[in-house]
This record gives sequence, C-alpha cells and structure tokens, in this order.
Amino acid sequence: MMTNTQAAVPVIRCLVADDELMAHQILEQYILQTPGLLLVAKCRNALEAFAKLEQHAIDLIFLDIEMPLVNGITFLKTLSNPPKVIFTTAYANYALEGYDLNVTDYLLKPFSYDRFLKAVEKVKLLLQPGVAPTEAGGENDYLLVKEKEGLMKIAYDDIVFIEASRDYMKVITVSGQHLIHQTMKKLEELLPADRFIRTHKSFIVALRQIKLLKPDGMVLMNKAEIPVSVNYAEGVKEQFMRK
Repeated sequence: MMTNTQAAVPVIRCLVADDELMAHQILEQYILQTPGLLLVAKCRNALEAFAKLEQHAIDLIFLDIEMPLVNGITFLKTLSNPPKVIFTTAYANYALEGYDLNVTDYLLKPFSYDRFLKAVEKVKLLLQPGVAPTEAGGENDYLLVKEKEGLMKIAYDDIVFIEASRDYMKVITVSGQHLIHQTMKKLEELLPADRFIRTHKSFIVALRQIKLLKPDGMVLMNKAEIPVSVNYAEGVKEQFMRK
C-alpha cells in the first residue's frame, strides 16, 4: 500500500507563454520527457495566455517576461488567482521582481534539463500538500455531485463523457446519465487530468473510453462521436498516444 510519503503527485497541467519558437520547442521537449507534466497549450503573448487560462485548467505557467503587447510581469500582476509560475527569460535583472511576485522559480535562458527539473520539483512540492479533499472526492475514485434527491457519487470508471447543456452539465455514464448544475471549467478542475480531458468547449471525455482519434473528432466505446476543436486538438492527441 502506498504511504503518504510515496503518494503520487497529480498530473501538473502546463501552459507555455513565450514569443520565441525555440523556447516553445525546448520547453515542449522537456515537458514531454518529464513524468507528471502535461503540456496543455502554448501561446506567443499575454493576450493568448489570458484566453488559454479561460479555456483550460492550468496548474503551472512557464512564463517569458519580454513578450510583445504585454510583458510577463504585467500579465502576472493582472491575475487574481494565478497558477504556479516559473519565469523563463534571457534577462537576469528581473529576478528580484519575479520573487516579489511569489513565482516558484526563475530560469535564465539557455537552461539545461537538469535546471528545469529542479524548478519543476519545487512546484511539485508546493502542490503536493494541497491534496486535500475537494468536491471531486479528493483522493477518492468518484465525482461527488448534487442532485435533487441529495449527494451522489459517480465512479470515475463509469463516466464516458460530459456534455454542456445550457446551464447544466450532462454526465453520461455506462449505465445512464445525470444532469448537474456545474460549470465546465469547474468540472475540468475537479476531474483527474490523467483520466479525463477537455476536447471542446462543450465536452470532457474519459481517456480510457477513446478508441479512435480522427482528424475531425473521435469515436468512443459506445460509438458516440465527440468533436475535438482546434484549441484542444494538440492536448487530446498527446494524451491519446500516451494511453
């Protein structure tokens, strides 16, 4: 049995915000070869980063400072409840201001994979104590939802996909469906990222149910076809190939 000190750290969902293509390539390579990290999205400026944070649940941002339109420091100051942040920059003079903003680490370009790992380990240590119970059951294996009759536990293994339906979410399971009052973004945060993935603004699917990935969508075990939008295609493909 796993002890508290051996407990696995949840998957850390990452966003890369940098205007340099080379930085994107290096960080993507480092993230892909690091267990426990999931690259959710990449962007070239702060405005795109705002949009990605609205679309996805993000745990960690690799944030460049010198970007067009709005620099990384100004961007970070506008976030009321930011994810963990690791600055990635070619300019050492920003280090003090970065720490004043409570960033986890400061990587000076060009940085090695070993130095990248040290920064990531700091994030893992900060996130690990937060393994407190949540509406999703914390370390439990179910989604806890409110229905008219009261609270209900829906086992993760029973969930096929979740679809937005106006002000409600339809949780489609192997045996039926449940209508719950919850936002898609909140559900994405509650569900374990190594078992579920957002494919579209209106859909979250169970990774174990995906049998076929097509250019314009994917087919699940029960033959239901779920769309994959451009914004989520990269992350879906990556996770599908890992499973």
